[in-house]
Amino acid sequence: MDGSFEIGKLAGIPIKIHYTFFLIIPIFAIIIGTQIELTISLVEQVFGLTEPIDASLITEGFMPYILGVLVSFLLFVGVFLHEMAHSVVALHKGMKVSSVTLFILGGASEIEDEVSPRPRDELPMAIAGPLMSLFIGLISEGIAYVSLVSIPETAIAGLLFYIFGYLGLLNIILFAFNLLPAFPMDGGRVLRALLAIWLPIEKATRIAAEIGRVVAIIFGIIGLITFNVILILIAVFIYLGAGQEVTMIRYTQLLAGVTVRDAMTSPVTTVPPEMPIADAMNLMYSTRHLGFPVIERGALAGMVTLHDIQTASGIDRDALQVRDIMTREVITITPERDLYDALKILAPNTIGRIPVVENGEVTGIVTRTDILKLMEIREVSGTTTRSVFRP
Repeated sequence: MDGSFEIGKLAGIPIKIHYTFFLIIPIFAIIIGTQIELTISLVEQVFGLTEPIDASLITEGFMPYILGVLVSFLLFVGVFLHEMAHSVVALHKGMKVSSVTLFILGGASEIEDEVSPRPRDELPMAIAGPLMSLFIGLISEGIAYVSLVSIPETAIAGLLFYIFGYLGLLNIILFAFNLLPAFPMDGGRVLRALLAIWLPIEKATRIAAEIGRVVAIIFGIIGLITFNVILILIAVFIYLGAGQEVTMIRYTQLLAGVTVRDAMTSPVTTVPPEMPIADAMNLMYSTRHLGFPVIERGALAGMVTLHDIQTASGIDRDALQVRDIMTREVITITPERDLYDALKILAPNTIGRIPVVENGEVTGIVTRTDILKLMEIREVSGTTTRSVFRP
């Protein structure tokens, strides 16, 4: 979710907006505005109306597009509540929710420790979002019905009826769509939770992901035939997401029970802050390592990497020392932490190595390459830990 910015917090959860979110509102507004007659007909059919009510307030001038903006905004309020429902259940189950982000395809809750959840935890967490969408849909349809019977034969009644009637319909569709067994969508997670009652979690994930890929291919074909860009994007999102989930569950199994100490390189080569950059480059060449902890007075002062050297001015490089270019804000990890925790730190960040610190002293360093090599060895040797999670 690079490109997101925080707009506030709710229940201690950071709420973020991705820049693509600002594209979907006008797109939806145009779609709804240009298809206003179809929208009106659809709502009337849902309510079984034989005679249309006054729709003058939403069909004249720019009102169809204003209606489109309003419905789009309210729809994404529903999407936000959908994601908050996931997050609240996750918090109740003891998981950490890093953020809720709204983007072009809807919303996403970043929930830690959800790669290998127990079925009794994942099932209510996965179903909570769709149930929230259904609740919003039914409430909206109720408001539409009340406006129809309480203030009939007026333009205001027509306005409220069509806004909330259409909004309710969209949320009910969202409820049904999210329950499709297409991993990593909510329905796919429900399917995995049910399968994981009897199967190992990695096998349950693989089955749910394969079903998700099939659904994604079907969506993609339909999107190409109908020239529906949104459906094509959803297909790509599902297909890639399913593959990522399979990969992450594989990593979890391969690294189960492994600590940072098992993979780190020790002793670690360190450099002083006053070392000339030329010497640091020569050290990289001789050791084949592309980054070193910088130690000053026995304590970690920063990290210097080949990237730091590359970004330094070529003209001034000969006169610079390590202290002039090193990264001072360094992420560290302790040797007793799970190696999977190190992988989770490395994966989303543009760093390739983490210093290992114990009792204030740098005792080693763990790199992305170290972790991948260890996983490859464990996979070949068959030393992974496989388990069946029971509800």
